[in-house]
Amino acid sequence: MYEILLALTKPATLASILVALAVFGTAMTVFMPYLQGDKLETRLKAVSSQREKLRKQSRAALDAKVPQGLRRKDTSAIGNISSKLNLQTMLEDPNVQANMAKAGLRGPGPVSAFYFARMSLPFVGMLITFVYVFFVNDFGLQGPMKFGSLLFGAAAGFYAPNIYISNLAQKRQKSIMRAFPDALDMLLICVESGMSIEMGFHKVSAEIGTASPELAEEFALTVAELAYLPDRRMAYENLAKRTGHEGVKAVCMALGQAEKYGTPLGDALRVMAKENRDMRMSEAEKKAAALPAKLTVPMILFFLPVLFLVVLGPAYIKYQRMQQKNDAAPDMERARDEEGRRGRRADIDSLIPVEIIDRRNA
Repeated sequence: MYEILLALTKPATLASILVALAVFGTAMTVFMPYLQGDKLETRLKAVSSQREKLRKQSRAALDAKVPQGLRRKDTSAIGNISSKLNLQTMLEDPNVQANMAKAGLRGPGPVSAFYFARMSLPFVGMLITFVYVFFVNDFGLQGPMKFGSLLFGAAAGFYAPNIYISNLAQKRQKSIMRAFPDALDMLLICVESGMSIEMGFHKVSAEIGTASPELAEEFALTVAELAYLPDRRMAYENLAKRTGHEGVKAVCMALGQAEKYGTPLGDALRVMAKENRDMRMSEAEKKAAALPAKLTVPMILFFLPVLFLVVLGPAYIKYQRMQQKNDAAPDMERARDEEGRRGRRADIDSLIPVEIIDRRNA
């Protein structure tokens, strides 16, 4: 043992050890990058595998809901009638698909129901108008005007489905926009934490469902389109078309540009979230500014009559009492005069002797 320690203390041995360590360090420095691998490639593979996993999950969910596939036909009675009568070609409306997508009605079933309602409701409107005008209340209309009112009923029935779809789309859009700024904030947090945009949309759709089920549905559909479509910008454009709001369109445009030019998504989402919050605040301020004008008519109809009743009611009651006293005053004066005349007659009779009164009565 002593000889080994003595050999290690020799200058030649120490020099050999230092040279060996230097050669080992140089070799490790040169070959270490090749041994570690590419971290970027590893991350890209992880993202790709996660995207493939989401695609399989979405596909499985769709297959569970729709066993016959994505392209399906309406096999209901209304669908069969619409297809046999070829209502979609006869009553074609180029905007019906976009309007029904904004209203959240997807698939061939709602389209068949829309065209069937557009075909049948004019006859229903004519029947209701005929019964009301000819048997209930004719509003003083003559014969030609009565038959002209039937055309009004038919026109109301023809445009009733469009009005219903428009109202449904507006209500859905309001529900989406109430929760959209908060959803953008959550999406920004997910993106800045390192999640992909698909995972961000998936996470936000799961969290925002309690505030707005419509927005959660749109985000879930966007996740599926991001997994299926060849170009991710098409998914953003479809989201903008389905919502039909300028704020959502601006966000989708910013996401598409970030996807095209490689700009950071966090900065774009932060700016868009602030703009949408300002837009929501401006809408609230606009409604608050329009409130006095909207309250004018209800105040005139319901508030002012009650105010006049409370202010003028006691004065009117007092006036009625005074009027009753004035009307009763002449009667009281006449009764007083009659009592006075009777009293004087009784005094005069008391002064006349009894014999004279008896002789006069006899």
